[in-house]
Amino acid sequence: MKAFIKLRGIELGKGRPKIAVPIVGKNAKDILEMTAKVKKIKPDIIEWRIDFFDRVMDMQLLKTLGQQLRIAIGDLALLTTFRTKSEGGEKIASDEEYFEICRNILEAGFTDALDIERYRDVKNVKEITREAHDKGIVTIMSNHNFSETPTVAEIVKKLTNMVDDGADVAKMAVMPNSVEDVLTLLNATNIANQSLSQPIITMSMGNLGKISRISGEIFGSCVTFATVGAASAPGQIALENMKLSLEDLKLD
Repeated sequence: MKAFIKLRGIELGKGRPKIAVPIVGKNAKDILEMTAKVKKIKPDIIEWRIDFFDRVMDMQLLKTLGQQLRIAIGDLALLTTFRTKSEGGEKIASDEEYFEICRNILEAGFTDALDIERYRDVKNVKEITREAHDKGIVTIMSNHNFSETPTVAEIVKKLTNMVDDGADVAKMAVMPNSVEDVLTLLNATNIANQSLSQPIITMSMGNLGKISRISGEIFGSCVTFATVGAASAPGQIALENMKLSLEDLKLD
């Protein structure tokens, strides 16, 4: 039976894809100003991309700013993500540094969900996933390929491995080099959505893959990422346009 994942006032895997908007400020002032702007347009989820934050290793500052952000967004769900350079993020981090940051986020207690990069040290991936669950924090396990689109079988296998490792939600983003690559991602999404117990998030990046960002209700991706201002990944669509597109393509 398919699980629905409760994230504050929303359910991932039920109904239309929920819209997440990234906050990519480099300092506290920019982060809080952007948050106020995004909140007015009412996405379902705010994703704080802390790899953009220039003092992310300062645990006390991270906790203080995270708690300010929590208050500022009110009832909106908060996903916190440290995306490393190898997965398309802003900063290089060793396994030790990466998992220290993840634990700092969990200890600070401000987030509703934590992004965990699956293809790091597997023992630590499983440990941080258990620690998040112990604190009632949803885990979104992720992998990003910025050069190509793997085969259908490879995409489904990676999503399956994430679920087997305890992910509440499994996420895969790939780069298309052809129309066929986009179809590969959509086919894999449909298969994984039907076969896995947990919700999934998938996307084909860049302009070529934009169709994957608005068709999640049809193929089975439960979250789509939109922009208010700066994008955090290639191919993201403005929030206002995303809302209209999801409304146009709704199934109910």
